[in-house]
Amino acid sequence: MPQTVKGVIARGKGSPVELVEINVPKPGPGEARVRVQACGVCHTDLHYREGGINDDFPFLLGHEAAGVVESIGDNVTNVKPGDFVVLNWRAVCGNCRSCLRGKPQLCFSTFNATQKMTLTDGTPLAPALGIGAFAEMTLVAAGQCTLVNPLASPAVAGLLGCGVMAGIGASMLTGEVQRGSSVAVFGCGGVGNAAIAGARLAGATTIVAVDLDDRKLEWARQFGATHTVNARNTEPVAAVQAATNGLGADVCIEAVGHPEVLRQAFYARDLAGTVVQVGVPTPDMVMPNIPMIDFFGRGGAMKPSWYGDCLPSRDFPLLVDLHLQGRLPLEDFVTETIGLSEIEQAFHRMERGEVLRSVVLL
Repeated sequence: MPQTVKGVIARGKGSPVELVEINVPKPGPGEARVRVQACGVCHTDLHYREGGINDDFPFLLGHEAAGVVESIGDNVTNVKPGDFVVLNWRAVCGNCRSCLRGKPQLCFSTFNATQKMTLTDGTPLAPALGIGAFAEMTLVAAGQCTLVNPLASPAVAGLLGCGVMAGIGASMLTGEVQRGSSVAVFGCGGVGNAAIAGARLAGATTIVAVDLDDRKLEWARQFGATHTVNARNTEPVAAVQAATNGLGADVCIEAVGHPEVLRQAFYARDLAGTVVQVGVPTPDMVMPNIPMIDFFGRGGAMKPSWYGDCLPSRDFPLLVDLHLQGRLPLEDFVTETIGLSEIEQAFHRMERGEVLRSVVLL
């Protein structure tokens, strides 16, 4: 039968979030109901609240989560009640043209739960990224549940559900950073610092962190940056070139989602280098004004990175194991832990750049 639990919703564009009671249906075929233990406060949730994703209000916010499977529907074979899982928003279909080409990490037809969670008056909720985990319990497609080692803390494991995975993947998967690579990361929030951690894990020897905030640049040092650049008082392209013997970086990662920063990343790379955009722009932004001859003449590649091009079933367990071995300091991304009633204040701290991640514990 349906469960009535507490959850955090965005009722209208720009309105403060509300803690309300919601109904979570009994899982149907192919679905799982998960008792949420921890959920990170990600900038994407703020985008939803501000109407920057779509206008399907009311939204049930939260998506960067870990928890325990409470119950499953018919035809579910990948998880069982009691399993510790990280929720993902790329439940691959296995049948689209990308999956059939052997590239399920680029699946073009990912799926979510069929049934809707609702307010107690029956109003259907749109779950953020098909998850909706700022709640004591949520309903997802079973493929959105990724089994990981239960020895990991939910507060750190859940971070792989979005921002940290996006950053690590931008370096290791999209950017294909290799041993000895030089890397520049523009924007050192949660995703950018995860990209720095990923570059270090991949063996990059020069990692340049660029931001406007000295506090974030200090965090970048902790995650592996070898050089830091405050772009308020230093021209970043020249600084990246200076840190790489005048050449530019092999891989430049834009983790802000802004045309001017993307332009800087383009010109800060070496010839035949790679630019990765993992920062999420707003719908009104356009590509930077870069002469076509520069695009052609410099060679290399410009790539968007969606979810770090990850395959959750492959990458989440691997990264959790690296964390448990002491090789990936996921705990350092957690600035604070909070309750469901504190999410609106956490949004404001995130906007002011005071935190890498606030994590809701339930």
